Amino acid sequence: MLISADKLTDITRSICLKAGSEAAEANKVARNLVEANLAGHDSHGVGMVPTYIDSIERGRLQPNQHASVISDNGAILVVDGNRGYGQVIGEETMDLGIERAKNQGMALIALRNSHHLGRIGAWGEQCAAAGLVSIHYVNVMGHRPLVAPFGGSDARFTTNPYCTALPATDGNPPVILDMATSKVAMGKIRVAYNKGVDAPEGALIDPDGNPTLDPGVMFQETRGALRSVGEHKGYGLAFICELLAGALTGGGTCLPERSTEEIIVNNMLSILIDPTATGNAEGYAREIDAMTAHVKASPPAPGVEAVMVPGDPERKSRAERGANGIPVDDRTWEEIVETAGKVGIAADEVNAAAA
Repeated sequence: MLISADKLTDITRSICLKAGSEAAEANKVARNLVEANLAGHDSHGVGMVPTYIDSIERGRLQPNQHASVISDNGAILVVDGNRGYGQVIGEETMDLGIERAKNQGMALIALRNSHHLGRIGAWGEQCAAAGLVSIHYVNVMGHRPLVAPFGGSDARFTTNPYCTALPATDGNPPVILDMATSKVAMGKIRVAYNKGVDAPEGALIDPDGNPTLDPGVMFQETRGALRSVGEHKGYGLAFICELLAGALTGGGTCLPERSTEEIIVNNMLSILIDPTATGNAEGYAREIDAMTAHVKASPPAPGVEAVMVPGDPERKSRAERGANGIPVDDRTWEEIVETAGKVGIAADEVNAAAA
């Protein structure tokens, strides 16, 4: 199916409203999820709606919550997400950090106890739009582990995202590096499973630790595991994300005693920097523009259209999907329609809205 962004937003908003969200929250959740689809990150798009509504029904996600500052030490803020929608908590937390970084030159924000924060690049983009550089380390507490350590044969932590964002210059759009520290996000395995296609090469191991292309190993009683990106190097970065986001924020790491539920509680350590505070804002912008041009001038390798920098793939996807519609596989759509039914929206109504 190809569904326009506006229609997909309306459907998602309606489901969130019926599930108990106030209008402003439902709008933020819907727009954030569809924006992830537009950016090409289907793993963090509307396919998350069934998980969110199930979490509400089980009392693991609390609608209409807001970020609470629990410690204020000048440039350092500790924020509690109160198990609220990450689409709300993330935006409110970054608003606090942006204001503090503008006043102090930089800020360190320790966010804990938020429900799923969605695509972390959205928060990097929010900081970049405010003219700030930002770095984000994320872990998951409460969810069963998904990713094996390098050299290990079973899962010990989750996909632990990392993001760095730099604001636009006069010559270039923002640079947004947003990545799972696993070879692919778990959501991409879900998408492959729903589509009935192979997982990417090198992304998975089976329960015995052997490489496999079968995404089904992550949806059976005895699970396999995801592998880290870049082997030992990606594993090292994932471990750092676990420690900084879990230990330094006070939100907790992915230890066995905290991993008994299927709940997505995110902790995020964010560092926000005002480039003007260095006194070299013009030189900083010149260097970014010069280096970007230098990298993109590399002759494309065979089969490659053009060299891109972080953020380019998402911009390309937004243009294509904004014009042609967002692809939604049949199984994901069935799950969304079923979820709508749980909150009182008839299947005919959902299908008609998508037509």
